[in-house]
Amino acid sequence: MRFAFTRIGPTAVDLTGRYGLRALFRTLNIQSTGQDTIPRPREERTPVIFVFWHGRLLPLIHVHRHQGTVALVSEHRDGDYLARLLHHFGFGTVRGSSTRGGVRGLKGLIRAAQRGEDLAITPDGPRGPNRELKLGALTVARMTGLPLVPVGVGVTSAWRIRNWDGLLVPKPFSTVRVAYGPPTLVPRNADQAEIDDAAASLQHRLGDLSGQVGDREPLGEVEDTAPLTEAADAERSGPFGDIGPS
Repeated sequence: MRFAFTRIGPTAVDLTGRYGLRALFRTLNIQSTGQDTIPRPREERTPVIFVFWHGRLLPLIHVHRHQGTVALVSEHRDGDYLARLLHHFGFGTVRGSSTRGGVRGLKGLIRAAQRGEDLAITPDGPRGPNRELKLGALTVARMTGLPLVPVGVGVTSAWRIRNWDGLLVPKPFSTVRVAYGPPTLVPRNADQAEIDDAAASLQHRLGDLSGQVGDREPLGEVEDTAPLTEAADAERSGPFGDIGPS
């Protein structure tokens, strides 16, 4: 992906994102299920944290366009292009990652949650391994009190970019299938057993939702959750984990 951006250049990428994707998105058919599992928080204007695999970002840009959702975007150079693309489709962004600006990213997400904005996090981002659950989403849920809403995404016909996450690019006139799982909370005072259960449950639900929409790539294992107990003090002590699209 980085090689492609370097060869094409930022201007061409911006034009492709602005016009090419807009034209592509207009041809897509969207089928969504599971929205009725999250009506109460949405009706009460309580924000949620949408959680989905990194490689399924592109279809969701279309599905959630112009809803004001805030996504965490890596501070790597590739993130500049993604941030501009997200802004074009009505998303907010917060910049940060585990290697650069981790605490800054967390603070930005907390501020967005306080403003009542939904958040979007990829738990296997920003650099993989693909579909291996990391701790960032649980950390944000724990520190904000917002519910995690897992999302599965499948496409009836698509191209897959040959990078670490197998980025899914819908083909024209294909159907995008989106399945939302029930929201879950991570208590701020959760002990290690509760943290482990939440991580395993989120991984399992993402797998189930992927199966429901026909996205059957093999899932990775849940990453060791021990660091999450220390991550609650991240605002004082340092980086808190890998989160967000890159």
